[in-house]
Amino acid sequence: MTLDAADVVVVGSGAFGASAAYHLARLGAHVAVLERAGLASQTSPRAAGLTSQVRASPALTRLARRAVAKLAAFTGETGEPLRFTQSGALKIARTERDAEQLTHEVARGGAAGVPIDFVSVAEARQRLPILGERDIVAVTWSPTDCNVEPSELPLGYCRAAEKLGAVLLPHTPATGFELGPRGVEGVRTPRGTIATRAVVDAAGAWARLVAASLGTALPVVPTRHQLLITEPIPGVGPEFPIARVIDANVYVRHERGGLMLGGYEPDPVQVDMAALPPSFDVAELPLDIEVLWRLARSVSAQFPIFQDPTLRVAEHRGGLPTITVDDRYLVGPLPGVAGAWVMSGCCVGGLSISPALGEALAEWIVDGAPALDLSEISTARFAGRELDEAELRERCRRAYATHYRASSEPT
Repeated sequence: MTLDAADVVVVGSGAFGASAAYHLARLGAHVAVLERAGLASQTSPRAAGLTSQVRASPALTRLARRAVAKLAAFTGETGEPLRFTQSGALKIARTERDAEQLTHEVARGGAAGVPIDFVSVAEARQRLPILGERDIVAVTWSPTDCNVEPSELPLGYCRAAEKLGAVLLPHTPATGFELGPRGVEGVRTPRGTIATRAVVDAAGAWARLVAASLGTALPVVPTRHQLLITEPIPGVGPEFPIARVIDANVYVRHERGGLMLGGYEPDPVQVDMAALPPSFDVAELPLDIEVLWRLARSVSAQFPIFQDPTLRVAEHRGGLPTITVDDRYLVGPLPGVAGAWVMSGCCVGGLSISPALGEALAEWIVDGAPALDLSEISTARFAGRELDEAELRERCRRAYATHYRASSEPT
């Protein structure tokens, strides 16, 4: 299918781009979605699919609450399937410092209307029988946190956007942009130029390259994140809550009758997308399962099950989420280019927040302002604070390596 003009061109069909496209179409915009590969085929389907509603600030907590409400209503709203499991979540502190962090999170959640409170280790083990008893200082329980099947979310939004008139163009990269005195005038593709006054850079690991083509530097670093899923384990079921261990930066949840384990290593692989061939696909990303076994050993007192030599891995996957120096999303107008917008800095938790972020960005583009406050994640916070590449990478590395402590963001 070819297209000559659109109100908005969205570059990227992962969770961010698909959500933006759907919500723009819902507001009446004529939308084109460009995707260099297959629809929703890159990092999003390799995500963990977890939510966490209590965030580092009231504004981010409201955004996360809105996202969970939209995930719960996803099929009713879009008519598309989404496996949604509201199993709740446990957050585990193994140090007094982290217990103090949990105290702040309980207070913040209570103020925002998110159900969350401390529970005893015994009660936590009733909810999650695989949890060990040793070396736990404090645990919180958040009953309304949920998990979803990550591959279904962006595909569902793409198909729902298409039903509202959006044009989906897989295997069609944005090869350049037409810029004029008033800003964006068009997007070049191998199929021709699409005339438009607005473009959304939601290109995932390629977002920096797209922004550079628009004449703007984007302070994000694509960073490898991995997880594993075991073969089915007797007694493990979908009622098992998500569990996170703060200082180890490890998460565990049920998946397909087995257990998912993932986390944030101290020295992650960072990728320069400009150095890779144009044909690169995230499926080709080299993975290292020993990283995950090291993380599993770091929580052996809390999850001894991962030390069972009979345990077998059914799936090992990884993607390239974009990380920012402050471990927060990057959403809003691209500075210096009228009509250029960005959704990036997913910081590993982008899939679960994408329903609310896409809705808010669409409101910003169409109505002039979002209903929710996005000032803490706006591009404006980095204005005049350009970093050289080495410092950008080091600060993004630290943000990733201290993910649960840095800002209470989800996976």
